[in-house]
Amino acid sequence: MPVLVAPGVGASSRLGETSVKICGLTSLADVEAAAVAGANYVGFVFFEKSPRNVSVSQARALAIEVPIGIAKVALVVNATDAELDEITSAVPLDILQLHGKETPERVAEIKERYGLPVMKAVGVADESDLSALESYSTVADQLLIDAKPPKNADLPGGNGLAFDWRLIAGRDFSVPWMLAGGLTPENVAEAVRMTGTQQVDVSSGVESAPGVKDAARIRRFIEGARS
Repeated sequence: MPVLVAPGVGASSRLGETSVKICGLTSLADVEAAAVAGANYVGFVFFEKSPRNVSVSQARALAIEVPIGIAKVALVVNATDAELDEITSAVPLDILQLHGKETPERVAEIKERYGLPVMKAVGVADESDLSALESYSTVADQLLIDAKPPKNADLPGGNGLAFDWRLIAGRDFSVPWMLAGGLTPENVAEAVRMTGTQQVDVSSGVESAPGVKDAARIRRFIEGARS
């Protein structure tokens, strides 16, 4: 059984320090760069259309190299039970991140079936999207508030798009939440200041090319998030 990480708590974060998730890791060099820079979470993407997609065997090889204390997150998109069975049986994980169109009922079902904390990604473009955050906060352990992808986009996240952070500035939710969408080393400090978030997530914003992580940008991102 994996060690369960308390939702909203990055094991290496200090009181008052922003927790950081580096998502879409595809190599051991990525894992090392995230760990050395002080990441609290690392994410592995199981979605074939993504340039960051990894197989179950690849993810297992990477996950077992993640230092103790860093939460290992599996990002899935509308995954079936069979797919989740395969992932969770082979890869040592701490959190399941649901990044598709999973209903609140499906979120609750997955949480009960696998006994892992569940993070639900919710896309935001305008104020009308905020009601979904309340619905999912009743069943998920964490929320990941992301920019809503454009219509007909191939990817549900990782598009490098931001939303108007003022929409969630000062809002409280009943579960911990994480800010995502268009974050970069250059804007993450402002995003933290404007929204008051205690957790941030990045993928494309720390890459030199789609799916290729840049160790220097990872380091600068984490420094910016905590500046």
